[in-house]
Amino acid sequence: MFEKFKESMMVEFDMSDLGLMHYFLGIEMKHSTTEIFISQKKYEQEILNSFQMKNCNFVSTPMEMGLKLVKEPDGRKVDNTLYKQIVRSLMYLTTTRPDIMHVVSLISRYMEHPKEIHLLATKRILRYLQGTINFGIFYKKGEKSELFGFSDSDFAGDPDDRKSTSEFVFMLGSGAVSWSSKKQQIVTLSTTEAEFVAGATTIYCDSNSAIKLSKNPVLYGRSKHIDVKFHCLRDLTKDGVIDIVYCRSEEQVADLFTKPLKMASFVKLRKLLGVCTLEDPD
Repeated sequence: MFEKFKESMMVEFDMSDLGLMHYFLGIEMKHSTTEIFISQKKYEQEILNSFQMKNCNFVSTPMEMGLKLVKEPDGRKVDNTLYKQIVRSLMYLTTTRPDIMHVVSLISRYMEHPKEIHLLATKRILRYLQGTINFGIFYKKGEKSELFGFSDSDFAGDPDDRKSTSEFVFMLGSGAVSWSSKKQQIVTLSTTEAEFVAGATTIYCDSNSAIKLSKNPVLYGRSKHIDVKFHCLRDLTKDGVIDIVYCRSEEQVADLFTKPLKMASFVKLRKLLGVCTLEDPD
């Protein structure tokens, strides 16, 4: 099928077959007959060099446990331009590093008026990258090929406006293929509602109440104010387009996109995402 696709494209467009791709826009790809490994090692090295962090001490997690970032209007100001440069560089790095998606999403909220606490959180990510510079996403041939996803949310997790953050990750075989950590546009009034809003793209969810809400056609009083567009989830579930399945919180891969975790939990979920070194994929 792949060969036929290439032939049809070459008929329509003036193009040449250069073989397997190994490097594209800072993304490195290594192929074999049984696996594909993608990373941005060279780009990570460039980031560390650019911001004088190439010799920094590394840490085991990208975010300090229990840290809550806030606007801090009275906090010590830092170089706005430098902060933006670091954040933008890290944003592109999330292309192959879903393990930093959550914290990069957080620090990006303070680009206009960054304070010292925000810069320290940003530099911690760089220190984490120093110790995991050989990491990327590993895809192994022969793993189950069906697409499945995890969805989660925190509840009123932003201290500044009390909005929740929705997270999802979709897996194909042994590695993640799509992920997101994004603040919700509405202020939710319960964990059930926050999970339900996040559940618009989920398969695995660790909230039984959100699953029941997606399957029950009755609108409870406490949920009537949820935006109508999210109720299409019920129709998709009823028609069998998606299947909402419960999973235990300790197996909820999307937790990695929700909050800072203890090192053991972080490492476990990072591995489930397929984020590892080429030398240690198992």
